[in-house]
Amino acid sequence: MVKQSVQKFGRTLSAMVMPNIGAFIAWGLITALFIPTGWTPNAKLGDMVGPMLTYLLPLLIGYTGGKMIHGVRGGVVGAIATIGVIMGASIPMFMGAMIAGPLGGWVIKKFDDAVEGKIPAGFEMLVNNFSAGILGGILSVICYLGIGPIAESITNAFGAGVGWLVDHKLLPFASIIVEPAKVLFLNNAINHGVFTPLGTQQSQEIGRSIYYMIESNPGPGLGLLLAYCLVGKGAAKSSAPGAVIIHFLGGIHEIYFPYVLMNPILILAMMGGGFAGVLTLSIFGGGLIAPASPGSIFAELMMTPKGAYVANILGILIGGAVSFLLSMVLLKVFGKDDADLEAAQAKTKASKAESKGVSATEVKAAAGLENATVKKIVFACDAGMGSSAMGATKLRKKIQSAGVADVTVIHSPVSEVPKDADLIVCHKELKERARNACPTARLVAITDFLNAPEYDEIVNSLKK
Repeated sequence: MVKQSVQKFGRTLSAMVMPNIGAFIAWGLITALFIPTGWTPNAKLGDMVGPMLTYLLPLLIGYTGGKMIHGVRGGVVGAIATIGVIMGASIPMFMGAMIAGPLGGWVIKKFDDAVEGKIPAGFEMLVNNFSAGILGGILSVICYLGIGPIAESITNAFGAGVGWLVDHKLLPFASIIVEPAKVLFLNNAINHGVFTPLGTQQSQEIGRSIYYMIESNPGPGLGLLLAYCLVGKGAAKSSAPGAVIIHFLGGIHEIYFPYVLMNPILILAMMGGGFAGVLTLSIFGGGLIAPASPGSIFAELMMTPKGAYVANILGILIGGAVSFLLSMVLLKVFGKDDADLEAAQAKTKASKAESKGVSATEVKAAAGLENATVKKIVFACDAGMGSSAMGATKLRKKIQSAGVADVTVIHSPVSEVPKDADLIVCHKELKERARNACPTARLVAITDFLNAPEYDEIVNSLKK
């Protein structure tokens, strides 16, 4: 129960940040180019850096948090509340925005529920507009006086804790917590919920941040998969080369989680690789200017500031080398003779289902599609960028291979599913939100975007 609560909390934090990663990248690129130590210093253009960090990014997070609770109306009130947090603190208020945004959405939702059906005809717009303005204004004052200072204290406490690790040369030990947490699908929660806010503040101060690379470093996962390529057995060995491409070039770290679950002792190799990578980055002064999302080698290099390429590349390579060597030894000594990749993938599905707060045994087949006209299939996830994009690509290829024409497959945030969708594919935990977003569409709920058996059922139904 506690584990599920932590996972749900972490998923909520990351869901507020992930849709706005593009804004973080834009801020990072402008910073890397135009600050005095950037690639092309420009004092006038560099003036955008501060306002983007102080106002734009927290307001986007606050709006997204409110919208998650109560649609656009919740997002507006969440943004109004967030400005109070911003003005009530002296540091960038990412954590405060993660509190104020959902709070604003929750308050206006409760109000709307309370007055539903009680507003006289003709006064709906008046009540809606003034209720959002009045409640948003009250919340902004509360956030300015209370939540802003509290969130600043919490942020400073986190920063002090990580700073203590840095001062005592202990930051690499963070990998002992981070690497097991990744396999439990807490990677986005850790990266976007903790390291992104801390990294953004540090990046503003010194022009780069090592925090952005603690979780996103693709080196350790690369080393693990390369070891499977050489000394793995059966399906694990034959599938590892493809997983290398998806992980290292595509940045989808979830692809290597089953390989760890297959032989859990390999978590030691991941810890060792993560430790070595962070240690190398600490010694040589590595770091990124903005988050690398997804954790692809291309994203890592694009977010590397001038003067940090050697350090970052060494951090990735050394982390990968240590993970590779440890994985080789552990696979030879402890590796199972008949390691079953499918069983490990099932464990990964169960872990991901648990991280979503649902039972791993729930199944909903793609039933009844034979008699439906399906022209648009929408994959939906929280952010509409990660797992849904991956699932959409897989199903699109299956449909093309089957020779089915005139079917469009797209991906979308679950809150923004197009109204003309004929079929929605989403994780079980999101099925109610998907139904609310587009009640007229048929719904297929799955547990794993990578290898869902429902994909074949959908294709067969479309062929019929």
